[in-house]
This record gives sequence, C-alpha cells and structure tokens, in this order.
Amino acid sequence: MGNEDEAMDDKRDYYEVLGVEKSATQSDLKNAFRRLARKYHPDRSTEPDAEDRFKEIQEAYAVLSDDQKRSQYDRFGHAGPQGSPFGGFGGGFNINLDDILGGDFFSSFFGGGSNRRRTRRGSDILLRHSVDLVDVLNGSEQEVIIDLPEPCTSCDGTGAEGGDLIPCQPCSGTGQMRVRHQVGPFIQESVQPCDACSGRGSVSDRPCVDCDGQGQELKSNTLRFSVPLGADSGTRLRMRGKGEPAPMGNGEAGDLFIELEIEPHPWFERSGSDLIMSLPLGYADLLLGTTVELEHIDGKPLVIQVPPYSNSGETLELKKRGLPRQRGSGRGDVVVLLKLHMPRKVGKATRKTLDSLRNDLSPSDLNQSILDDAEERRSS
Repeated sequence: MGNEDEAMDDKRDYYEVLGVEKSATQSDLKNAFRRLARKYHPDRSTEPDAEDRFKEIQEAYAVLSDDQKRSQYDRFGHAGPQGSPFGGFGGGFNINLDDILGGDFFSSFFGGGSNRRRTRRGSDILLRHSVDLVDVLNGSEQEVIIDLPEPCTSCDGTGAEGGDLIPCQPCSGTGQMRVRHQVGPFIQESVQPCDACSGRGSVSDRPCVDCDGQGQELKSNTLRFSVPLGADSGTRLRMRGKGEPAPMGNGEAGDLFIELEIEPHPWFERSGSDLIMSLPLGYADLLLGTTVELEHIDGKPLVIQVPPYSNSGETLELKKRGLPRQRGSGRGDVVVLLKLHMPRKVGKATRKTLDSLRNDLSPSDLNQSILDDAEERRSS
C-alpha cells in the first residue's frame, strides 16, 4: 500500500487541475475542460507534457462531472472511502469528446466532425504566360488556347459507366464512419470520412470506358484575359472554375491561375515602376556634354541630355517615362546610369594626343581629390 499512498499524494487536486473553485457548476466544469482539452490534446498541442496533462484533465473531469464520484472525492480525496481509489479510475472513462468539444475540433487531424457528406474540390491549375514591357505599359488583352480537363460527358464526371453510382457498403452510403480512439486510459469517439469511398458515400462498380474511370477529359479552351497596367513578374490572375473538375463530379471545380512572366528588355532593368539603364559614353561626351536619343517602349523617343562635366557613376532621371504605378496614378521614371566607355585599343596618334593632355585632364592635387571625393560620398 505504500506505493499507492505515495502515488495518491503526488496527484494534484482535481479542482486545481481544471482551474475551478469547489463551488463550480457542471457548466463551469465543462467549459474549463473544453478550454484545457483544446490546449493539451496530444494530437494538437506542442507542449512537451501534453499527453500527461491531457490524461490528468480527463481524469479530473470524469470524476467531478459525476455527482456521486464528486461527492466521494470532496469527502475522502483521491484515496476514496476506506483508503481505496474510487471505483476503478485506472480502468478507463468513456468520455465522448466529440460531444463536449464539438466535432469541428477533430476535423483537422481525424477528418471528422461534420455530419454532412463530404465533398471535394478539384485541384487548381497554374499556367505561366509571358508578356513584354509594352503589354505592362499599356495593358493588353491576351488570348491563349490550351487543353484543360473537363467533366467527362459520357459519365457526367462520375467515372462510372453511364454515370451510375451505387451506395458504398462499408458506410451504408453516408460517407462517414464512427471510430473509437484510445488516448491513454480514456476512449473517445469521432467521425471520419469513409476510406472505401473517400467520404463521398457512393462508388462505381463499372468504370466509364471513355475516360477510364477518371471522370474527366481534355478539351481545347480559348482563354481571354487582361494584363493589368504595371503588372510585375509573379502577378497571378484567377479564372474561377477553370481548374480540374471535382473527383467523381461531387463538388466544385478548382481554379485556373495565370502567372505572368515579364520578358527581359534588351537594355532596361526594372525596379517597381522605374526603368533603369546604363549609358556608356566616351570621355569627351562626359566632359563636353552630349544628347542621346533612343527608341522607347511608349513609342516616343527617349531623349537623354548629358550635361557638361558629368562623372561616370552619376545618374540622370527622366520623369514619368517609366511604367504605370500599380498603386496610385502616373508613371515611374527612367533612371540613366552614366558610365565611362573605355576603348580596348587606340592608335598611336590618339595615344600621343592623350599623353600631351595628361596634365590638363588629371587632378592637380591627387590627395585633395581623394579627400573631396570621399567627403562627397559621405554627404550623399
């Protein structure tokens, strides 16, 4: 008896386990148990001692929710009358957690909880489609011809010859099976979709010969959609109901997602609504200034005016010549990065001319130029 007495002494008070007062009503007990069971259920909780806590919570509730056992516990504690545990607490309590916690509680890991026949949604389909910057600038109407799965016309998407389904025998056509789970010394009941029919309640005894029992067939579809102004790579357009049909025609079709991929431009890089490009220029163009004219995606010439005494690494901004802003109005900018073009080879006459100009084109005080450049970088 010594070991039993020590075990009884180690047990926490049942009221303390549930976090209620001794005057708690049956409603108080049920609410406390529901809250703690949701927190410590071993199939759901991440607590390291979840299983032990869950057993403790169930035992406390099983005793206190029974008026006779609660009365004995209030008088004698864990030991019960004559020092013996009450009526086989270790033998198992048949607590229907489905009723106490609600069926939806178990739906995430047992698949049960609902008395409605299960329907399944068809899978979504992802289609990647390429467009260029002109489409993004102006917005455009696109058209794509693609083969998509549709319900088989011969069997109405059921996969059964002639569309004739028969009730599932294991679940008697309900699509659900009631199962019992052992959690420690306790037994709980829950409802799960029937494995034989995947919760549909009906099965096919003869597969459709036209679709080999798949319930779907490929058909050519013409899809028309609009490219949003300023769309970026990864933008997804949804076409509801254009995905795969529901299995066996029982449920809704999935959706079709069109993911836009923006084709790279020969010289523009994109940063949101801004377009960035580099412009290599000779030393004379940077020193004396120049004007460069390029074709642009909006159909109007892109005129870049480089001022005299420009430095390699400086940027010029051409306002409102970029792409449409997705949020707000107007367009972004074209940002031009000036770069010094360094020829790979020059003739002797050019080298001689440059050598004669070396002193005129180089800094008069190299150390001071280094300091001035560093200060300029810090201030900017």
